[in-house]
Amino acid sequence: MTKEYQKGLAAALKLAPVVPVMAIENVEDAVPLAQALVRGGLPVLEITLRTAKAMDCIRAVIAEVEGAIVGSGTVLTPEQLRDSHRLGCQFAVSPGSTGQLLGAAEDYDIALLPGGVTASECMALLEWGYSIQKFFPAEAAGGTAYLSSLASPLPQIRFCPTGGITPEKAASYLKLANVITIGGSWMAPKKLVGAKDWAGIEKLAREAALLGSSVSR
Repeated sequence: MTKEYQKGLAAALKLAPVVPVMAIENVEDAVPLAQALVRGGLPVLEITLRTAKAMDCIRAVIAEVEGAIVGSGTVLTPEQLRDSHRLGCQFAVSPGSTGQLLGAAEDYDIALLPGGVTASECMALLEWGYSIQKFFPAEAAGGTAYLSSLASPLPQIRFCPTGGITPEKAASYLKLANVITIGGSWMAPKKLVGAKDWAGIEKLAREAALLGSSVSR
């Protein structure tokens, strides 16, 4: 079933050039934040499990935000994957991969986006059926130069690079043939979230959504 889930994940990730990656502290911010991002043209949302209220935030967004395709992020354990499935997440993102996590993914109806950086890690994920992988931490791991070097020996893999990507660097990633979309947090900065400036966040989301139209793929 991994390949079938990967097809569905690929279709979702192609909907926008950027997937907002969010660590939401307060449940009351979750729905208006997600609504602003969706209105701005970024419907695929990754809500990381790095905060105490992350699961409650995910639950609220799934229930209340029309058009949102919600996934959990920083999924490290089989238990977190199970809980993400039970909440109704359409996908789950992990910064890396372990045998236990990949094995658990076979048991739940949820698409997993596991992380791979080295050629060996990426090849191992291919053996499990993962042709769509996260590349993290993108900038620290070598950025576009490193990622483009993987394209020739591993042409069957498409990546979602995440980590340290700014609006200025986004276009260079999106130009790569082996990049399906990118993950970023700049369109939902803590300052604007804290000020509940949803209009400002929607504006940033619209600018991010336009990155795809400016890049010849």
